[in-house]
Amino acid sequence: MESLKAAGTNNPVRVLVVDDFAPWQSFVSTILQKQVELRIIGRASDGLAAVRYAEELHPELILLDIGLPSLCGIEVARKIREVSPTSKILFVSENRSVDIVEKALTTGAEGYVIKADARSELLPAIKTVLEGKRFISASLAAHLLVATILSTPQTLLSWAVMLASGIR
Repeated sequence: MESLKAAGTNNPVRVLVVDDFAPWQSFVSTILQKQVELRIIGRASDGLAAVRYAEELHPELILLDIGLPSLCGIEVARKIREVSPTSKILFVSENRSVDIVEKALTTGAEGYVIKADARSELLPAIKTVLEGKRFISASLAAHLLVATILSTPQTLLSWAVMLASGIR
């Protein structure tokens, strides 16, 4: 990973890891600890603790799961936006529902990684998000594009006209 430091400093990027599954937290920690540009400053296993840590620690990056006890990840992200608005949020979840991904991204989160893709995508996603860009797991990107295209009334109308007229 190219040298990514906390904005305007030579310090490592401070990361909060939020997931209720301890083995997953350990997996992510192992990956991140190998990166000198990143430093884990906290780990939380439920939504309320995540909000509290974000408010106290003001991490530059939060890796956030969707399915959490006490408060779901989407609500956690909304609350974090209030208490630590400069923290970048990268969802890392098993949930592949296009509706859930869209809701997660409307919280102001900078990205979404599917856990099954994390071995190859987590570090590139972190780099992308820290550069101020959005990252979506490759396995989700096509589904989101199709869902977005088909969700606009004009697109639906044009598809209906084409199908009704037999043009494909």
